[in-house]
Amino acid sequence: MTAKLVVEDFIRCTGHGRCYSEAPDLLDYDDEGFVSVRHAPLEITDADIEDAEAAVAACPEAALRIIEED
Repeated sequence: MTAKLVVEDFIRCTGHGRCYSEAPDLLDYDDEGFVSVRHAPLEITDADIEDAEAAVAACPEAALRIIEED
C-alpha cells in the first residue's frame, strides 16, 4: 500500500506554514510560502507517516490529507 500527502482543497491552503513547521524534513514551501505538496502529491514512506500526520493535524484550514492507495 502506498500513502501520499496531498492538499485536498487548494482554496483552503492559505500558506500559514504550520504543516511544514511540523514536518520540516518532509515538507518545503514554494516561492509564495505555500506548502510544496500544493502542486504535486508527496509519496510518504513508513518512516515519514508520523511527520505527515502531524502536518495534517497542524493545518488550521484542514487543507491537507493523507490518501492511501493499493
